[in-house]
Amino acid sequence: MIKSMTGYGRSEKITLTGKCTIEIKSVNHRYLDLSIKLPRKLNMFESQIRDVLKDYIQRGKVDIFVTYEDYSKESVSIKYNSQIASEYMKYLQQMSEEFDIDDDIRVSTLARMPEVLVSEEENVNEEEIWKLLKETLQEACDAFVVSRIKEGENLKNDLLEKLDAMSVNVAFIEERYPKIIEEYKNRLTLKIKEVLDDKQIDESRILTEVCIYSDKVCVDEEMVRLKSHIEAVKESLTTGGAVGKRLDFLAQELNREANTTLSKSSDIEISNVAITIKTEIEKIREQIQNIE
Repeated sequence: MIKSMTGYGRSEKITLTGKCTIEIKSVNHRYLDLSIKLPRKLNMFESQIRDVLKDYIQRGKVDIFVTYEDYSKESVSIKYNSQIASEYMKYLQQMSEEFDIDDDIRVSTLARMPEVLVSEEENVNEEEIWKLLKETLQEACDAFVVSRIKEGENLKNDLLEKLDAMSVNVAFIEERYPKIIEEYKNRLTLKIKEVLDDKQIDESRILTEVCIYSDKVCVDEEMVRLKSHIEAVKESLTTGGAVGKRLDFLAQELNREANTTLSKSSDIEISNVAITIKTEIEKIREQIQNIE
């Protein structure tokens, strides 16, 4: 199956000990670029989160937002640092004496001094937290992949339609090419007749000129390669998987053959069709950029 690099997934899980919410968003990118935003308490799990994500995502710029609420009553405790408080009191009293000002220190004032009262997290159950985090992450990833597959299928169907239209244009050029050779031969014969004033015409000379012209404007090889690349793109789309880079390469090859065809063409109809093919290839290249 084909996956788009644009996707969104969300999951939320609640247990007796906490609530975890995870959102995943992505856009196209040449490589895999993971940006994980975690609460400070969960920073220890970043490496494990990356390992899980790599099982679901191969390419794209992906933003992961994790929030966690701890329902454990004893998860945080307040500690009173009496030694620090004593130091503050000693220096505040010294300042009062030195500057002859009132010593108006209250408990509330002292409590606000840095490091007098500090909050400390109790030992957390890492295994329990990781279990909740992993389950939530996997659910979010599943939803994220589903959205990518849905968008990828839309891209695939549209690309196949464009490739079918391109095949029709290639067939037109193949059919048109012998006709322009015959038209060139007729024009050349008529011109020689006018110049020679109905004198005997050297047919071999005309055939030689026609052969030279035919070689110059021949696009048989380009058409063969275009058809081959079109089939290769269709095969990749049908096979699926992480084929974005391969498709991008094939689109470049398609564009190369279309450019060569256009540069060789001296026929307005073939030129117009070659321009149409180039336009479709550019549209295909833009859409391929969003395929994983």
